[in-house]
Amino acid sequence: MYDLDTRKRALALVGQGRSPNSVSQETGVSRAAIRSWQSRLEPLGRGTPCLRCEASPRLPEDLAAYSYLLGLYLGDGCISSSRRGVDVLRIACADDWPGLIDACAEAMRIIRPDNKVFHVQSQGCQYVTVASKHWPCQFPQHGTGRKHQREISLEPWQQEIVETRPWDFVRGLIHSDGCRITNWTTRLVGGVQKRYEYPRYFLTNVSLDIVGLFTGALDLVGVAWKSTSRPRGGVNISVARRASVALMDAHVGAKY
Repeated sequence: MYDLDTRKRALALVGQGRSPNSVSQETGVSRAAIRSWQSRLEPLGRGTPCLRCEASPRLPEDLAAYSYLLGLYLGDGCISSSRRGVDVLRIACADDWPGLIDACAEAMRIIRPDNKVFHVQSQGCQYVTVASKHWPCQFPQHGTGRKHQREISLEPWQQEIVETRPWDFVRGLIHSDGCRITNWTTRLVGGVQKRYEYPRYFLTNVSLDIVGLFTGALDLVGVAWKSTSRPRGGVNISVARRASVALMDAHVGAKY
C-alpha cells in the first residue's frame, strides 16, 4: 500500500512525461500500481476545451500569450509524447533568467489553464513543462526530428496572430534564442582614446525557416536588421541601428 503523498508524487512525475519505469525506480512504487492509478484518472477531455478542435476552430482568447509562447516554442521548445498518450510541451529556460521562467510558465497557464505547470531542474536550466493532448493542435509545427532538419512554417491562423501581436512573437524568440548585449569600441578624439558603448540585439538559430519568421516579424514592426552566416551553420541576426534598438528596448528588453 502507498500513502496519498506518494501517489501524488508518482502521478506528478508521470504528468511530466516520465515513463512508469523511471518513476518506479525513483519513487519505489511498482509499475503496476502506477499504471493502475493512471487508469483511474479523469478523462482528459474534461479540461479546458481546445479552440482548435472545435467544429469551427477559433483563435486563442489571449493572442499576446499565444504569440509569445509560439516564439519560445520555436526557439527552445519541443513536444514529446508520454506513454499515457499525453503530449508534453517542454521549454528550456536558463537559470540565469528567473523572470523568463516565470513569464514562460504564465503563458502556458493562460493557454492551458486547467493543466498544471511543472518545473524540471537540469544542469544550468529548468524545463517548464505542461502535459496536454492538445499541444499538437496548438503548435502544428510539431514533428519528428530537429526543427532545423525539417520545414517550419506557420498555419494561416498562426500567421494572423503573429501579424496581430508581432512584438510578443519577437520577444518570445529573443527570450529563447536571442540576447541583448552591450558592444564597445574606442576612438581617438583630440589625441585621447575614448570608449563608446552601444547596445544591440542578436538572435541565432540553425533553422533558416525560423530565422525567416523572426525577420518577417521585425519587418512588420519596422526594425532594421542584418544577417551573417555562422561558420558551423545557421544565421546570426543583428539589430544595431539606434532607432531600431530603441524600439526593441521599448517592446522586448533584456532578459531578466
